[in-house]
Amino acid sequence: MVRELRTETGAAMMDCKKALSACDGDVQAAKDHLRAQGLKTAAKKSERETSEGRVFAWISDDNKLGALIAVSCETDFVARTDDFEAMLTGLAKHVAENNPADTEAFYAQAWAGEEATVEEYVKQVIGKLGENIKVTRLQRYSNDAGRIDSYIHHNDKMGALVNVSTDAGVEKSEAFGRDLCIHIGFHNPPYMTRDEVSADEVTRERAVFSEKVKDKPEAMQEKIVDGMMSKFYGEVVLPEQPWVKDDKSTVTKQLKSQLGEGASIEAFARFDIA
Repeated sequence: MVRELRTETGAAMMDCKKALSACDGDVQAAKDHLRAQGLKTAAKKSERETSEGRVFAWISDDNKLGALIAVSCETDFVARTDDFEAMLTGLAKHVAENNPADTEAFYAQAWAGEEATVEEYVKQVIGKLGENIKVTRLQRYSNDAGRIDSYIHHNDKMGALVNVSTDAGVEKSEAFGRDLCIHIGFHNPPYMTRDEVSADEVTRERAVFSEKVKDKPEAMQEKIVDGMMSKFYGEVVLPEQPWVKDDKSTVTKQLKSQLGEGASIEAFARFDIA
């Protein structure tokens, strides 16, 4: 019975033995007991600092659906365990399949196949691993007219997810999608379009550039400032950034060159564990 309970719950052998003893050998009651104990353990650890963790992506086999999550914990040791890895896979797949609006909604959703919420499931893992664990960020994309791709850096602490519409073949679109994710990871663009840049930021940048060119001929100042603003947008807006593999080109130029004029970048996300 101890072996059966351990196999089904993943709890330590002594914890399973104690749970069965407390529940007079009732396996289902022992499961509930372990679950309750896990929630108690999680409550005690909830205020602990979480400065380690991993970024993880789950992508469907057809690349039409994907999710990216950032999950923090207390130590890198726990972040490298099989139990943490299994949790990451389950949580990322859950985000992809259930499309929560944000982390709060995510925690409140029902956990697949269990009479528990996602929050309760995470607390059970906390009880088992003995560290505070938090899902800090999540993003989910789907695209029937293109593909979703991801990239996780070798340290597992930074990752990117992209949503690209294209009718190009798998080989070309897969290669571009991965390179685009690497580009986002390296350049960390704040915006997708110029319209996303706030009016205050634009005004501030123009004021700085205007100050820099005040000694130039007045008739030329506005044109010079416009050129400076174009360079500014090229630094912060993804499609206008210099391409990670060829700084003489841009993201947009590479998109059209590799995937055709009809291709477009719909959205992107970049997460890291600071």
